[in-house]
Amino acid sequence: PQGTLAGKNSIGGAIKLFSKKPEGSGDSRLEVTAGSDGQFGLKGFTDFELAENLYARISGMTRSIDGYVKLLDYGRTHPGSNVPSLNNQGRGADLGELGGRQVSAGRLALSWMPNDRLSVDVSGDYTIEDSDPTADVLLSANHPATTPEGIPFLTGLDGNAIPFDCRFVPHGANSCDPNGGKYISYANFFDGRDPTSQAPYKPYYAAGGNEYEGWGVQGKVSYQINDNMELIYITSYREYEMNFAFDQDASPVPQAQLNNVLEHEAWSHEIRLNGSLAEGFFDYTVGAFYFDQTGDYNARVDLNYAGIDFIHGPDETPSTSKAAFFNGTLNLSDAWTVNFGLRYSEDEKDYTYFRSNPDGTVPFVENPPAPGLPPICEFFLGAPTAGPVGLGNTPNCLLTGLFNLTDSFEGDRMDYRLVSDYRFTESFMLYGSISTGYKAGGVNPRPFFGPSAGECSDLPPGVLAPCNQLAPFEPEELLTYEVGFKADFWDRRIRLNGAVFFNEYEDIILTLTECPAAPCLQPNNVGEAEVGGIEFEGSFFLTDGLRIDASYAYLDFEYQDVGTSGIPLDAITPYTPETAYSFGIQYDHILPSGASIGGRFDGSYRDEIWSDPFNTPASKADDYFVGNMNVRYVSPSEDWQVKLEVRNVFDKYYFHGVIDDVSAFGAQTGLPGRGRTWAVTLRRDFRGSGS
Repeated sequence: PQGTLAGKNSIGGAIKLFSKKPEGSGDSRLEVTAGSDGQFGLKGFTDFELAENLYARISGMTRSIDGYVKLLDYGRTHPGSNVPSLNNQGRGADLGELGGRQVSAGRLALSWMPNDRLSVDVSGDYTIEDSDPTADVLLSANHPATTPEGIPFLTGLDGNAIPFDCRFVPHGANSCDPNGGKYISYANFFDGRDPTSQAPYKPYYAAGGNEYEGWGVQGKVSYQINDNMELIYITSYREYEMNFAFDQDASPVPQAQLNNVLEHEAWSHEIRLNGSLAEGFFDYTVGAFYFDQTGDYNARVDLNYAGIDFIHGPDETPSTSKAAFFNGTLNLSDAWTVNFGLRYSEDEKDYTYFRSNPDGTVPFVENPPAPGLPPICEFFLGAPTAGPVGLGNTPNCLLTGLFNLTDSFEGDRMDYRLVSDYRFTESFMLYGSISTGYKAGGVNPRPFFGPSAGECSDLPPGVLAPCNQLAPFEPEELLTYEVGFKADFWDRRIRLNGAVFFNEYEDIILTLTECPAAPCLQPNNVGEAEVGGIEFEGSFFLTDGLRIDASYAYLDFEYQDVGTSGIPLDAITPYTPETAYSFGIQYDHILPSGASIGGRFDGSYRDEIWSDPFNTPASKADDYFVGNMNVRYVSPSEDWQVKLEVRNVFDKYYFHGVIDDVSAFGAQTGLPGRGRTWAVTLRRDFRGSGS
């Protein structure tokens, strides 16, 4: 787990990636990849000396691949179906693709070491992405797709409502589509509803795509005060903007269309003092951390199934995190160490909600019920309407009160870590640890219904309606115990690592999709759980050139208390497989010329998972195994390398996840993995004089 040198939200552990520092070696590399599905990649770096004791490293990449789920115009691919065509200006039935990616990035790093005590490292990076929307397909559909009065979301060519049903499911047990396939979607990101007095902001097109532009600068200054003390300062600034769109129903029936824009910037500062006392008997790190971020979130949220269509934002989301930490290590002997640490953290978050109509006006009900009470939809005042989103209600009246309204969270806590390891021999070490961690609390970032929806307890008997979704949630807390070993055998030809752990979770944070009404995406503290597990990994160099590697993980999750969430006690948290394993076998052969040829097969297995906290059947993604293989040639000087690889070699049709929107609007969608692909990579290394 996170320990005391990593901060909040790393409750499952921290993976630290260290970019290679400039060395002035003169080395360079260029690598080109091309393959199926329009794959193309180019990446490289160069490392050189700018001046005495000043080194630079420039690296860059670009990568692109076509989408693998085809977007088709249902009206054109199914003539005579009564479904209108999008009339896409001469493009025919092809509306584009889902799942394609195009990313480019560059980085410049500088390292200055004027003397043997001071080092300064500075880097900057820039990334841009222009990709397709996320690849998803419709797995089941069942909804009349009409308003409470029977007004259709999609009007057929005969003037009647087109129901959301199996005709739009392109593949699988719930499909009745004769022209479909595994990697087909009939989504069109378009809402062509006829406007009404309750929904006057039609038609609407949610331009599809995933776009990202971001950059950042980082700096690290290290000063060796003396032989036993070092001072380190680390700072970073990052800024980005994202645009991403969803056609949530994955069909031409406009149940839900969303377009999102997220702008974000953040500063971080950290200072550390590392030292050693008593001739290395005691090593320590003491420091402080400060993180300050802010963002603006904008979205057009068009939810016909919920009867709302509004502008979300710009929501302002400033937050700060402060921490002070200490970590110490007692080197009791050459074989035995004891490590202990403390971290004190303070978190503050504000979230300011702005909900407006697509024309810029603010949702408001003209006739509030009584002095001192918030305005509510006409339905709750006794108007003869078909529910709070029926004709006769003010557009988006459920959002009344969610404008320039701020909700806040503040919290602090102390975390600790104690770990000891003992090396019995040079090749076998045993360790044990006790530590705590947390995931920060906050407020609901996406209330679909505000104060105007009232409290559920305030509603008349028998009245079913959305309720106020503004609600804070507390931090998720973890106490974990772990014992494990690390071992090398047979002259380091066999390496085995293993661990057994037991976690006690409290105030588990999960996002509920009914609270109590839909739509809802409300983070809640749902209860407590005990989680045990084992992990093993190994590498085996059985003969010269032959290597086998493998890993295995098992997790036993058991709720002890679920409070009032309604989650079954036998459920498991979303996206948590009970078992997972991977393995690889690789062989390299040295030719008489000194060149080498080799091949590798590897694969990974993931157990079934659920995307919904309630583990509903419609949120289950089945288990799968995916295999990959490659063959390669490396020149005698190791300057040239060519590799042919095949991913998903068995062309497995599987799902990363399955989303249950059945209770909301009768939809089940899945995120399929890409089918079999191949690629060839050519790499050239250039060795500098400093290598």
